[in-house]
Amino acid sequence: MGYPTFFIRFFGCNLSCRWCDTLYARTGSAYVAMEAEEVIRYWKKNYPEIPYVAITGGEPLLHEESIPLMEQLVSEGAVVVLETNGSLDISRVPNGVITVMDIKTPSSGMTQFQRWENLQYLKPQDVLKFVIANEEDFQWTLRIIEEKKLYQNPCYLSPAYPFLDPTVLAKWILNSRKALRLQIQLHKFLNLK
Repeated sequence: MGYPTFFIRFFGCNLSCRWCDTLYARTGSAYVAMEAEEVIRYWKKNYPEIPYVAITGGEPLLHEESIPLMEQLVSEGAVVVLETNGSLDISRVPNGVITVMDIKTPSSGMTQFQRWENLQYLKPQDVLKFVIANEEDFQWTLRIIEEKKLYQNPCYLSPAYPFLDPTVLAKWILNSRKALRLQIQLHKFLNLK
């Protein structure tokens, strides 16, 4: 967070979270199809000084071509971050890619689709993200982190916008005295896209 980043957004998602803030990514109606080489050329031409590339969606792993794209970006020297909803197999994510994997909280309505087997494929630099909409989500998150011993990877807690004030979540985190990280969607507060 805070680094200028080149975003590659894949359309389509296999989940339907109640608080999804990228509903437009589900249909693909506003998307342009591009080959991996075109995307890389565009990045290198327009953002030559920015090494950070986020692969996001929707759900990028629905698309077979996301894997070779990530491999090519890593080979070109990009710092690649994959944002995934955690419901699909991450075992094929290339080495060198930082995976940010959601753990779906109760308010999402999608906890039953969590692929817990993915935990075994996480690397030390990978991140677990919990979107929190209310105190029930927060307490559930604390229980899941303890039960599944998730502290080996950074755990980011993000307030579901606009349902939970980030200050409230920050206080809950501080009061828990746990090694959790508050993550806000900075672009929304700065009115950037």
